[in-house]
Amino acid sequence: MTLAPPAPADTQSVQIVPVTDKAQRKTFIRVPWTVYANDPNWVPPLLFERAGHLDPKQNPYFDHAEVQLWIAYKDGVPVGRISAQVDQASLERHKDDAGHFGFLEGTDDPEIFGALMQTAEEWLKARGMKKIVGPLSFSINDEVGLLVEGFDRPPSLMMGHAFPYYGTQLERLGYTKAVDTIAYDFDVNVDGLNDRSRAIVNRLSSNPKVTVRSLNSKDFDNELRTIINIFNDAWWDNWGFVPFSEAEIKKLASDFKLLLEPEHVSIIEVDGEAAAFGLTIPNINEAIRDLNGRLLPFGWAKLGYRILTKKIRTARLPFMGVRRKYQKSWMGAAMSLIIIDMVHSRNVGKKDQAELSWVLEENYGVRKIIESTGCKPYKTYRVFQKSLQ
Repeated sequence: MTLAPPAPADTQSVQIVPVTDKAQRKTFIRVPWTVYANDPNWVPPLLFERAGHLDPKQNPYFDHAEVQLWIAYKDGVPVGRISAQVDQASLERHKDDAGHFGFLEGTDDPEIFGALMQTAEEWLKARGMKKIVGPLSFSINDEVGLLVEGFDRPPSLMMGHAFPYYGTQLERLGYTKAVDTIAYDFDVNVDGLNDRSRAIVNRLSSNPKVTVRSLNSKDFDNELRTIINIFNDAWWDNWGFVPFSEAEIKKLASDFKLLLEPEHVSIIEVDGEAAAFGLTIPNINEAIRDLNGRLLPFGWAKLGYRILTKKIRTARLPFMGVRRKYQKSWMGAAMSLIIIDMVHSRNVGKKDQAELSWVLEENYGVRKIIESTGCKPYKTYRVFQKSLQ
């Protein structure tokens, strides 16, 4: 049973209004334009993409989750926003009675943050949740965490941005750290593999049972399924992990098909079984930064030109995985090094920087491998939590 959204809530001069129609969703999407009006590092998202992400008819996340959005108004002006969601897939996987919040934005005002968080907490409590966790916008497979370090550079594709006061406001309201994720800065024009790492890579690459190949674009759908199959296995034991559903895999295929270049997808096979993969995509945020969220009338032409002429000088490695059975062996380390080395070899002279993100703070094995190649942590995203009991 779906409960009706609460009536607008007033907290002194702040009014919290539930989003109930398409027009209000547009206002919800536009809130960051007010919050980050004077921040040169914020990248306006594409309006049509955000609208699709929030549309239950377009986003398969809604198939297994109940969601409510709210907008905070002060003196009649939208100055904040938040979502709350109960994700049945996450509850079934973790059995933690945890509800989630996401899309948190607000001007620097404790009254706004207090009203937003209180509204989300009450909505989740009414649905039996005993803990609130976030920001997840919407899920662990979307935009994760709140930026708490690295405010001085723009975010990469599918990564968030914030002001330093966001974390302070949440801590003031009793929220504590659940987990941190790290984004790594990789200078692709510097070969980071030392002699020892290069020897490990050469040892695996010379094994006749091991094949390293690129994506077969003629069999894209099956190739993506192979990648997701590895990803679901590799990430199974990670904090908060929820496998992609069948519908989410299809949506991911649709979203990424135009961005993926076969040579920037590495698949490693052992005895014919796909054992590891890495997927690098151009950082579209660099290309849309000056479009102000709009592709009309000339945004499409600008974006298409920048992609086709390879004008984008930054990239992101958003997905990488090694099957669990290899993760604690030298072969698993070698596979990770091969993937990172390919990010270097296939972008050297073509790009200036790549971001490897995100990596769980507690995943020390992978972090050690990444840092051994010269990658530097440069942004930290924090997932917060609070008891609702």
